[in-house]
Amino acid sequence: MSIVTPQLIKKLRERTGVGMVKCKAALDEANGDLEKAIENLRKAGMASAVKKEGREANEGLIGIAQTDGCVALVEVNSETDFVAQNEKFKTFIHQLATEAAEMQPQSLDEFLGLMCKHDPSITIDEYRALIVQSLGENIQIKRVEILPKDGSSSIGVYSHMGGRIVTAVELKGSANAESLAREIAMHIAAEAPEYLKSEDVPAEIKEREKEIARSQVKNKPENIIDKIIEGKMKAFFDQVCLSGQKFVKDPSITIQQLMEKESKASGESLSIERFLRWQVGAK
Repeated sequence: MSIVTPQLIKKLRERTGVGMVKCKAALDEANGDLEKAIENLRKAGMASAVKKEGREANEGLIGIAQTDGCVALVEVNSETDFVAQNEKFKTFIHQLATEAAEMQPQSLDEFLGLMCKHDPSITIDEYRALIVQSLGENIQIKRVEILPKDGSSSIGVYSHMGGRIVTAVELKGSANAESLAREIAMHIAAEAPEYLKSEDVPAEIKEREKEIARSQVKNKPENIIDKIIEGKMKAFFDQVCLSGQKFVKDPSITIQQLMEKESKASGESLSIERFLRWQVGAK
């Protein structure tokens, strides 16, 4: 049986906003399973939303570099924020992002094995090992992403909290919509959507949300229950899907309505092809 520690109770409280006593009871009931405890609290109506910022995270920064052909993102983790703010560490991240943009690796493993352009005598991973020796901390290159550019799309990138959160948006339909893409990227940094539209939400997550919604509705006619569940599901989709979220700079419209408005104004058929939101230490 799992031991319910004060640290686990604190983590559950940070993620749900529920009091310590209720968090301990939920963890005891779930035998120390954090995700199960969250689900039980939501079913009981005590946690309507889960704070995601309370999850454990390593330190580090995310680097960005652009060329005419792509945008490259690289996340590098360190043990402490002290090292993450070191100028040598920041130079290392900038160099990695630049190398990634120039070499456009298909995967992290491929990137680690490539020879450095600034020093062809060592690989990217050997370069990392040298930085470890220099700064005295375990430093890991966690992930790399290449966003190719083409003549029919625009990419907007936004860096928040000094590189601890980085977002990117690719818009299809125009090569001149980078400003709009960046505004949406800023929105994503603030609102943290998980999916683009409701169709992208996995079936098992939809079923879980329906079960939670149904458990919160009691002693009502079945047809009323169905309408309530439908409303709760719409609210859930609007929360986790980018297209349904209220635009942070103009809450009177959703992101989908913003895209329709901008398409009409520009005379181009604009659509969000994809987006990403990286936060240091997040999975």
